[in-house]
Amino acid sequence: MNMTNRAYGELVRRLAPPSKTWQTVPRAFVCGGALCCVGQALTLLYGGLGLEREDTAAAASITMVFLGALLTGLGFYDRLADFAGAGTLVPITGFANAVVSPALEFKSESLTLGTAVKMFSIAGPVIVYGITASTVYGVILVLFGIA
Repeated sequence: MNMTNRAYGELVRRLAPPSKTWQTVPRAFVCGGALCCVGQALTLLYGGLGLEREDTAAAASITMVFLGALLTGLGFYDRLADFAGAGTLVPITGFANAVVSPALEFKSESLTLGTAVKMFSIAGPVIVYGITASTVYGVILVLFGIA
């Protein structure tokens, strides 16, 4: 089928479902903001328990990853994502969801080839990049005597 760009654009406009931007953007904003508020509340809670500033950030991050993984495992995170869309992509809970979802999906293939391999299919590149970048930054800081 030979089609011009204009004809293709018209075909796409005719067949594509209408955008629900006025519904999805506020939902994403509110739900993403709520997830961030939970993280901030955890930081304040851990700070109020007497943890040092760096320790409060680590404890809140660990708790958010755990909650994201737990909610994914219970099937709640997917329902929240259906409702909130991009609002659930808040980096730390979205990362936990990206690790756990493929692991759950492929658990029937076996522990090693299913869960263990698929768990890092999406998150693996993020982990590799993060470790590599932090190593490079650390070497640069040491070379310049900053660290």
